[in-house]
Amino acid sequence: MQSAVLPPEFQKMFARMFDDAPQNNFNAVERIIRNEFGGRSPEQVFGVSFSNKPGKGVMEKKARASASVAQVHWARLADGREVAIKVQKAEIKQQVGWDLWAFKVVMKIYTAWFDLPLYSLVPYITERLMLETDFVNEANNAEEMSKLIAGEPRLRGRVYIPKVYRELSSKRIMTTEWIEGVRLWDKETLSSPWLGGYGQGSPGANGTPLTVPAPQPDAPPAKFGFLKPERDQWRGRSGKGGLGLSLKDVMTTMVDVFSAQMFLFGLVHCDPHPGNIFIRRQPNGKPELVLIDHGLYVNMTPKFRHEYCRFWKAILTFDNATLSEITTAWGVKAPDLFASATLMRPYDGGDSTTKDMITDELKGKTAAERHYEIQERMRQGIRDILSEEENFPKELIFIGRNMRIVQGNNQFLGSPVNRIKMTGAWASRSLVDSKDLSVGERVVNAWRHMLFRFVLFSTDVVFYTSKVRQWFGFGNGMEDDIERQMQFIAKDQFGVELQHGVFDG
Repeated sequence: MQSAVLPPEFQKMFARMFDDAPQNNFNAVERIIRNEFGGRSPEQVFGVSFSNKPGKGVMEKKARASASVAQVHWARLADGREVAIKVQKAEIKQQVGWDLWAFKVVMKIYTAWFDLPLYSLVPYITERLMLETDFVNEANNAEEMSKLIAGEPRLRGRVYIPKVYRELSSKRIMTTEWIEGVRLWDKETLSSPWLGGYGQGSPGANGTPLTVPAPQPDAPPAKFGFLKPERDQWRGRSGKGGLGLSLKDVMTTMVDVFSAQMFLFGLVHCDPHPGNIFIRRQPNGKPELVLIDHGLYVNMTPKFRHEYCRFWKAILTFDNATLSEITTAWGVKAPDLFASATLMRPYDGGDSTTKDMITDELKGKTAAERHYEIQERMRQGIRDILSEEENFPKELIFIGRNMRIVQGNNQFLGSPVNRIKMTGAWASRSLVDSKDLSVGERVVNAWRHMLFRFVLFSTDVVFYTSKVRQWFGFGNGMEDDIERQMQFIAKDQFGVELQHGVFDG
């Protein structure tokens, strides 16, 4: 469930949880390294020296990034490889235990007080979140995703997963190649003109080894505690240069990779917020998306993945028979409400049974009484979605999180792509490409895919209508229009106040 359905005061509290966390000092970091590597020191494990011994590498004691679970230190090994050393925080195991206990208590109270079947989701959510503290699991996910992308021609060369160095990793330490790139949230740098030279790319693009840049006579001194060389010559003398990329190309790559994960691979990264995505410029001038932080994943069985493909096709073609068939198998008795939640916009193809149940024939005499009555009926709608808890695919909780964050990323960049059309196209095409289906099924799906592409034209009408309004200053694009529409309907008809910021990951 999204925190967006909570009162605004609680939404603000959850939004603060995404802020950067304080760093552990290096003494704590060293203790964890020794515990994980049989008492060996950081110098022994990574072959570094803190006193500039010849033939040794170097490591920064101050973390370059710090989140709630871990912090990341830069190092250059003796062989010249630059690495990111992700060190789990000393207190996190106990802290996560307490946090999940509090989460269980809150969900238990919420379930009992509002008579909503939410607590059945807790064990699965807890299991997934606990796996974020297991860096062996994260390394497995990263390597598996790297193989899947390398085997998919539509993504190979466009998406990059950093290499994991297993010999320098453990359950609480994960060492990967260092990534030089621009975070997705730096929209200005992504699109500012490229000043790095014709035919040149970002440092490390396409997995090329990082080299130590020649010292610049007018370069500012390094920040205290940091040893990593700056590689920003591509910004030019003014320092105002950027990657010179098309935001449409950037967002196309993002929708492609996460759609492939859901509909083709069945292995889904569920934390694609802007902090976990780097963008680099390739020598051909196209973007390369680098995906990090692979701890929170879900696996989809082939059967569920095929159902999810068909579900997406059904809601885009108003195929209510198929929609009802699939949602019934999932134990969902409010297909139109569930379709709206998936699209993150009102589903116009249903029979409005759920909407009518919530909004028709209100008996309250005052606005406050009718508002309360709608909220009671809305709870019944949630009960209908989770009516058969044993059949409801728990993976949808985190898949929905992925899709909402991707939508937020597209919205942040100004809605440069028709995300819904692209997602639907991947859902349909994956039923052709899936090797889990028979040849006969794939041939039939290929014919249906050709017909489906014509249906998707209607979404372009909506997209370009929003785009024209955006050009003339009457909006911020399709995603912004969708969100405003959902906020209005939620507030006006269901009495739920949705806010944007809590969705950003």
